[in-house]
Amino acid sequence: MKILSVTAQKPNSTGSGIYLTELVKAMDEEGHEQAVVAGINREDAIELPDRVGFYPVYFEQEDLPYPIVGMSDEMPYVSTRYCDLTPEMTEQFKNAFVNVLKKAVEELNPDVILCHHLYLLTAIVREHFPGRRVYGFCHNTDLRQMQKNSLETEYIRTQICALDRVYALQQAQKVKILEIYGLDPAKVQVVGTGYNSEVFWTDGPKKSSLDGKIRIAYAGKIAGKKGVMSLMRALRQLPYREEELEVLLAGGAGNQKEYQEIVELSKLCACKVKFLGKLTQPELAKVYNACDIFVLPSFFEGLPLTVIEALACGDRVVMTELPGIREWMKETVPGADIRYVRLPEMRNADEPVLEELPAFEQRLKDVLEECIEAGETKSADVSNISWKTIACEVVREGI
Repeated sequence: MKILSVTAQKPNSTGSGIYLTELVKAMDEEGHEQAVVAGINREDAIELPDRVGFYPVYFEQEDLPYPIVGMSDEMPYVSTRYCDLTPEMTEQFKNAFVNVLKKAVEELNPDVILCHHLYLLTAIVREHFPGRRVYGFCHNTDLRQMQKNSLETEYIRTQICALDRVYALQQAQKVKILEIYGLDPAKVQVVGTGYNSEVFWTDGPKKSSLDGKIRIAYAGKIAGKKGVMSLMRALRQLPYREEELEVLLAGGAGNQKEYQEIVELSKLCACKVKFLGKLTQPELAKVYNACDIFVLPSFFEGLPLTVIEALACGDRVVMTELPGIREWMKETVPGADIRYVRLPEMRNADEPVLEELPAFEQRLKDVLEECIEAGETKSADVSNISWKTIACEVVREGI
């Protein structure tokens, strides 16, 4: 089968980029002929299988003079927000991608085009290739853009409804897709996520069994909307000193001002807090394996891949009770040691009501302390989760 994957963003950064890349790898292992269209900078290194064709759309060049447009308002690299696109910038975006897409489609002649994010670029693909089978993957940030941003919403909604198939990560997300886009429910299928079992696995006893120090990991953007500021304030309330507790944060800055605020907050914690920066997948696996607990205090997610990776490395998980996650985890990873923290009241999809944060941070602190005192956790069975399963499902639909 010939498959063209499309994203407006870098294919090796953020959760959606990893999702695309791992799905491409799984399809490559099954012998499918593939190509990828993605937005990048000229200096970016791309990590795709050798047999996969790559068609870059270069940002910060003459025809597309601004930084890559990010589905999140704060990306782990310099980016442009969709809400800041002018009509001229939007036209530049459309022209640049259409030119490259036409070349990719002509040369590959794909049986199916897989678009990541139910947003502007997916709408453009649907409009310009009406005779092709086009599927869209939802990654949740697209839903947030549709809720918060007025950019060409009717055009996007109309074209998304014309997709041949839409893939949701979990059931609550499917419900939201139907609500926002008005799609035919028969077109939307829940496929979940995968993880790389060759990278993320338990490599032996935790360090805490040797030195008695508990270690907590976080992976993701170092940003307020990921709950990292609240995490710092929760850590300040914990009764553990640096010889007893260490917190390791892996990820790049959302924006520098917020990042610096988080760093300053970390200095007020009695425990040791380390900022590791952006890590490769093998480096991240080492962090998970060194830690006892993984924490994700995020205010908005679809189905976070980091939680699966941490469980595969033998961590207990503390996370916010995001819509649909508990049900998916219960069905897919039954018995996993995950402790949920009730979210504060939210507005505009991903913004907590400020007055609610102290109570939320107290709940987060209480659950973290409970997990620290609980000692070792049992291993989670993540064998039901794989990229190959998703790849086979997509290919079956495309036949």
